[in-house]
Amino acid sequence: MSTDTPGIDPLLALRAPQDPACDVFLTGTVFLDIIFTGLDSAPVRGTESWARGMGSSPGGVANMATALARLGLHTSLAAAFGDDHYGEYCWDALEQGEGIDLSMSRTVPGWHSPVTVSMAYEGERTMVSHGHEAPAPSAVPGQAGAGPTETAPTAASTTAPNPAFPQCPPRARAAIASLVPGRSEPWVATAARHGALIFADVGWDETGRWDLDALPDLAHCEAFLPNAAEAMRYTRTDCPRAAAHALAERVPLAVVTLGAEGAYAVDGRTGAAAQVPAIEVEALDPTGAGDVFVAGFVTGTLADWPLADRLAFAGLTAALSVQEFGGSLSAPGWAEIAAWWQRIRTLDDQDPTALERYAFLEELLPTTARPWPLRRAVPTIGFRQ
Repeated sequence: MSTDTPGIDPLLALRAPQDPACDVFLTGTVFLDIIFTGLDSAPVRGTESWARGMGSSPGGVANMATALARLGLHTSLAAAFGDDHYGEYCWDALEQGEGIDLSMSRTVPGWHSPVTVSMAYEGERTMVSHGHEAPAPSAVPGQAGAGPTETAPTAASTTAPNPAFPQCPPRARAAIASLVPGRSEPWVATAARHGALIFADVGWDETGRWDLDALPDLAHCEAFLPNAAEAMRYTRTDCPRAAAHALAERVPLAVVTLGAEGAYAVDGRTGAAAQVPAIEVEALDPTGAGDVFVAGFVTGTLADWPLADRLAFAGLTAALSVQEFGGSLSAPGWAEIAAWWQRIRTLDDQDPTALERYAFLEELLPTTARPWPLRRAVPTIGFRQ
C-alpha cells in the first residue's frame, strides 16, 4: 500500500457541495499479479531461471484504480473478486490499503481470482495469465438481478465492463473505458449523460480493420489515448502527430503516447497542440506504466491544468512507476513526486529548461519531502502478524 503520502487534493480548489462524491469511476477485471524482475534474459526452454526480485500485487484494472487513488482522486471501482485468498488480499489491498471505494464490487462464491505472471527483462515484459469469466450476478447464489455480460478476462479487457455493477454507474466527474471494436457498452453513454468526462484507451485491433466507426463509444469520449501504432493505423497516417490531429476531429482531446519520445496531444476544441518528452529513467518493470500515464492525465484534466502540464505530469508519474516493480504497487503518490522534485533540482547535470517544464509542481507539493528513493510497499501476499 502507499506509504505516508501527504494529504494533497489536486481538486481542492474546484470542489463544491453539489459535486459528485466520486471523482473517477472505472470497471474491469482485477488480477493477482506476480512479477519477476531482475532476469538477465528471456527464460530458455528446458531450463530454470532465477529472478533477483519478485512482487505480488493487485493487477489489471487495479493498476489504474490505485494510480488514481494515490493522486488524491476519490476512486470507485466495480469489479468481481474471487472468494479465494488471492481475492481477499486484492480486496483488502485496494479498499483498506488504497482507500478505493468498492461498494459497487462483489465477491463471487466459488470463483477463483484471475492470475497473471509477468517476467520483466531487457526493458520489456512477458506475461502469462489464467482466469475464467466471472458469472453474472443472476447466476450467483444470493445475487439478484442481471448485469452486463463480462468479456473473458484478457490483457486487452482490464478496463472492460463486467457483471459486478448495474447498468447505471455512480455519478462521477470522470470515467475510464477501454474501447473494443464492434462493441458498445451502455454504461459509457449513461455516465457521459450524467456529466462524467469519459477517458478511453484501446487495445490492438485483432480484426485488422482499424475502423474508428467500429468504436461507437468514441462519440461519448472527452479524451482518447492510444499509442502511436494504434493511432496511425486508425487514422491511416504515417506520423503520430498527424494521427493526433486527425483524432482531434473525432474527440475533444487526442493524446498519442510516443514511447521514449514522450507524448503528443491536440485539443480539438481550440486546435492547440503540446508535446512533452519522456523522462529518461532506468526501467525496472514497465507493468502498469500506461495505466499510470492515463491516471496522471485524468488528474491534470480534472484539475484544469494547461495541456502541456497534463502531459508532463502524466509522463512523470509513468516514469516514476517503471522504477519500481509491480503494477499497482509501483504507482507513485505525492510523497514520491515530492521526493523526486526535491532531488532532481540538486543534481548538477540537469538542464534548467527541462526543469522549468515541471515548475508548476511547486504550487502543489509540500516544501519538505522524505529522502529519495522511497520504498513504497512490501510486495508480498502478506506476513503473519
